[in-house]
Amino acid sequence: MKLDVRGTGGLEISEAIRGYFEKKLRKIEKVFSGELEAFAVCKLYRDLTKVEVTIPIKFITIRAEVEDKDLYAAIDKAVDKLEAQIRKNKHKMNRSLQEKIGLKDVFSNSDLNFEDLEKELISPIKKKRIQLDILSLDEAITQMELLGHDFFIYYNEDKEVCVLYLREDGKYGLIETH
Repeated sequence: MKLDVRGTGGLEISEAIRGYFEKKLRKIEKVFSGELEAFAVCKLYRDLTKVEVTIPIKFITIRAEVEDKDLYAAIDKAVDKLEAQIRKNKHKMNRSLQEKIGLKDVFSNSDLNFEDLEKELISPIKKKRIQLDILSLDEAITQMELLGHDFFIYYNEDKEVCVLYLREDGKYGLIETH
């Protein structure tokens, strides 16, 4: 696994922290065929540490963001969250996205029972450039859940830009453009 770990807020990433990340992420790598690329950002605040882990895989991105007072506990929680997302959505991802070229080969054949990174800008505005994929509504919902976001932007089958969002009542909303 290619791993890029960065620290912010005065947090230096030691070899011990990098090694701990690699050890924990091996469980996730076993589920997929091929080498994965993972990006991790560890942010140090006054009384807690925030860990963000992003793993882009062909056509999907898996992401976890957790906070804890202890850095190693935050790493454990982030990997557990990633595992839970994969466990919950593995069948759904295989079934709904297998028509996309190459995605059906992303997961390894073994049936294991396993328990561009946002850049920090100096300005107060965070910018992120995304590439929109053509997805069905079900695929967009799956991707939004995997990312842990409350909205998701994508192209529908008619190549129109759509915004999927999570409403306060727990249901989904969809904004379609034309």
